[in-house]
Amino acid sequence: MIAKGSEPWLFTAASITSLFAILSRAMDSLPFLNHIAHMGMALTFVMVIFFRDPERKVKVSDTHMISPADGTVIDIRGRKVCIFMFLQNVHVNRAPISGRIREIVYKKGGYLPAFCKDSERNERNEFIIHSKYGDVRVTQIAGTIARRIVTYSNVNDTVEQGQCNTMIRFGSRVDVTIPQDFDITVEKGERVLAGKTIIATIKNDRDF
Repeated sequence: MIAKGSEPWLFTAASITSLFAILSRAMDSLPFLNHIAHMGMALTFVMVIFFRDPERKVKVSDTHMISPADGTVIDIRGRKVCIFMFLQNVHVNRAPISGRIREIVYKKGGYLPAFCKDSERNERNEFIIHSKYGDVRVTQIAGTIARRIVTYSNVNDTVEQGQCNTMIRFGSRVDVTIPQDFDITVEKGERVLAGKTIIATIKNDRDF
């Protein structure tokens, strides 16, 4: 499957490829056009890989939270798990817990590398999901390349755990806050998959 919001990028890459392919056939004396066409084909292939949205079976449960993004855990700060998405990762983000979207906040900022601590001042989009355990804040942070966050959900929408709700383009970072009712189960440096990797489980000493 291809992620929502990726159609203009794929159409542009495919159109450029087709244009130069036609020109290279019509103008045999200009072989560089053929090289550009091949580069366009490679770009289209990369776009298809980048904008992929593989189907994933999500085990929905109130007893755990799942990763909102593919990538690597680069930091754990108190109750916050920070996940860095590399270019090769799937960039569709998912709801880590079921609930209602209480607020969506967009903040302007810079474009420092998303793995830097100073990236706290970067452009970002924050989702606040009101769950049965309280508010869960999911923050998407733009990096040096990522400049566009595509939102699939709106304020007051009810989201199910694992549901696709946003896509952030060309590599960046996603931070998620973990409610006090949960124990964090991932470690720094661990690779995670959106909708599959359990990042926190309900505390055993609480009875719900």
